[in-house]
Order: sequence, then structure tokens, then C-alpha cells
Amino acid sequence: MSDLFTDAHAAALDAADPLRGYRDQFLLPRHGDREQAYFCGNSLGLQPRGARAHVEQVLDKWATEAVEGHFTGQAQWMPYHELVRDPLAEVVGAEPSEVVAMNSLTANLHLMMVSFYRPTIERTAILVEAGSFPSDRYAVESQLRYRGLPPAHTLIELAPDLPGGLFSMEAIERAIREHGKRLALVLWPGVQYRTGQAFDLAEIARITHEVGAICGFDLAHAVGNLPLQLHDSGADFAVWCHYKYMNAGPGAVAGCFVHARHARTDRPRFAGWWGHEAATRFRMGPEFVPTPGADGWQLSNPPILALAPLRAALDLFAGAGMAALRGKSVRLTGYLEALIDAGLADVLDVVTPRDPAQRGCQLSLRVAGGRERGRALFGFLGAQGIVGDWREPDVIRISPAPLYNTHADVLRFARAVEQWRSAAA
Repeated sequence: MSDLFTDAHAAALDAADPLRGYRDQFLLPRHGDREQAYFCGNSLGLQPRGARAHVEQVLDKWATEAVEGHFTGQAQWMPYHELVRDPLAEVVGAEPSEVVAMNSLTANLHLMMVSFYRPTIERTAILVEAGSFPSDRYAVESQLRYRGLPPAHTLIELAPDLPGGLFSMEAIERAIREHGKRLALVLWPGVQYRTGQAFDLAEIARITHEVGAICGFDLAHAVGNLPLQLHDSGADFAVWCHYKYMNAGPGAVAGCFVHARHARTDRPRFAGWWGHEAATRFRMGPEFVPTPGADGWQLSNPPILALAPLRAALDLFAGAGMAALRGKSVRLTGYLEALIDAGLADVLDVVTPRDPAQRGCQLSLRVAGGRERGRALFGFLGAQGIVGDWREPDVIRISPAPLYNTHADVLRFARAVEQWRSAAA
């Protein structure tokens, strides 16, 4: 077997990793007498050790200051959401005024569509990828029905044109230009959740704007995974969650981006008190005056206890830097790919693009032999303390997150697949 499969090789790679100390900043679940090999950060990231202190700070403040905690002492609650603004803008490549942490991903998507999906007689259609995450499709279809528009005629679902469910940029451009005169909105993922394919957001936004449509992105699988430049991309809006690669906890407060050119938009919106300009909010006037920028789409005061873990996670991202995290991600995922090619290609087929520029840290792996065999391997991995996730009918998703995964974790996965293959032979 290749040297790739030796402990010494994996140990040497980990020893050379400049980010190796960040693993100690997370709480890793245990399996028996050892830590899990946890590759499910694309579903739920691990808990940062610093999260508890931020949550307890809020609880202590509540206990000792009660309502005055909104205005007194450290980390006051009235401007609390502003504590995550600058580091979050750094992660997604935006101006601070363009981002806000609020609500959940799908709630934010609905709020954005209220403002940015404005169908006209000529333009009613929304373009999405076929096989999009169900919540996105439900949101889009319900918005169409709410406006009395039949999805059968107004929802365009672009089918993948490449093997394994992948999309070529040529097919995306062709679809946008073909339907351009009737397109009101292109809603596309930053990373497709099933395949792990990453897309050129700036190019999609450019083409969409050329045909006169609005461009929005669902970045659930991209934020914290890939370096993003949302402002420079020209996207009109984007939404995402923080419980995956951002490690902010289950059901964490989500994120939203609105480009600066819409900072003072007169587009209609569903308004709430917290979106009113801060300087006059407490005058309790009847007229809604939106805060310029993304903050103007807020509805209610933010859930402080839910924002607290995001502060801890953003501290780690700020310390590591997205460029360094991306470098390690390419190395880790490349090592996983090399192990599969060198010794496991008869068991696992890599569905995710081979070009690192077209993927993040996730590899979607189709198990040879179909669903029954795939489920058997998935169950075996779980019994060994190796945690990925399953996507029907025959795909295991493995995501080596650079903040806490190691080359030794990746080798452990590969050896477990070897062991299962030998036992199943």
C-alpha cells in the first residue's frame, strides 16, 4: 500500500500544519476511549471551547442586571448584534454595513424575496438548480404561489449537464441567457449540498445582471468553508446559516448580505421595529424609517443567547484567517482524495469536482454496489466512531473541516473503509 496510508506520513503532514493548534479550541465528542473522527461539519460544526463563556456572560448579565443589561456594562444587549458585524463581514468579504446576523436562513430568504423578487408582466420567472435544498425550493414555490403565479410556468429548474449531478458554467450561462427576458431572479447555491460543487459567484452575478435580473445566493455550505468576496461579486443579496462550518451551534442565528448599492433602497420589505433607524427607534413613531444597509431588514431584537456562541466562533476565524483555512482545506481534502484514488477507488467514487477551485472541504462519495452496500459501510463507519453523513440513495458526505480535522482523522477514515472492504469480501 502507498506511503500515503502510513501513520508517519499523516503525522508529518499534521506536524507541518500551521493551524494545528486550533483543534484544541473545540470540544470533540468521544467514541469509547478516543475522540471521534468527525467529518460532519457540513451539517453541524463542533462546539468552540469559548462558546460557554460567552453564553454564561449573557446569563450572568441577565441575573445581575436584568433589563438594564440592554444598556449597561460589557457586551450590552441593545447593540449586541454589532459585536459580530465586523468579523462576519471579514469572513464573507463584505462591507460591515452589508451583513447582519438575524433569524434563520429560510426566514431571511423569504425576507429577501419580498424585497428583491418583484415580478412584472414581462419578468416572472425564478431560476434555481434542480435538486436544490428542499427548504429553498419550498420557499421559492411558496413565494410564487403567494403572488398567484403558477410554479409550473414560473419556476425554472436547471438540470445538471455533467456526470454525477454537476453543472458546467456554460450550462448555467446558457440557461440564464435563454430565459433572460422573463427572468426576475436567479437564486443559486455557493456550494451544492449534495455534490459539494462550488460555483463562480461573481460570474453568475455578472451574467444575471446582464440580462436584467436580480441575483441572490444561498451560501449555507459556502460560508466558513470558502473565501468569499460578496461585495466584489456584485450579488444583490445572500443568505446563510451559522451552524455548519461556522460552528455557532444547533439552530444558530443565520446571516444575511445586502449589497451596498441597495443600502437605501425603496424596494418594499416586511418591516419590523428593530429594522428602524437606531437614532429614532425609541420615539415609537408610526412611520418606518429603515436603517441603511442590511440592518434595515431586521424585524425584532436579536436573540442574545443564540448570538453568543457565534462570537466565540468568529474569534477563531479571525485568528486563523480565511486564506490560511482555505490552504489547509485544500490540503486535507486533497489528502482524502489521494487516499481514495490510491487504494479505495473500487469502493468509493468521488462525485465532487476534482478541481479544488470547484469545491470546498466536502467530498461526496458514491459507494459502489448501491444503497444497501452504502448503508452497510455508513453503519460500519459510525460503529468505529467516524462520523460523516448520508444522502440518498448511495452517497456518503465526508467534510474535513480545517479548524479541527487532521490528516490523521482522514487516514482513520480511509483505513476503516479498507477494513470494511476486507470484511465484506
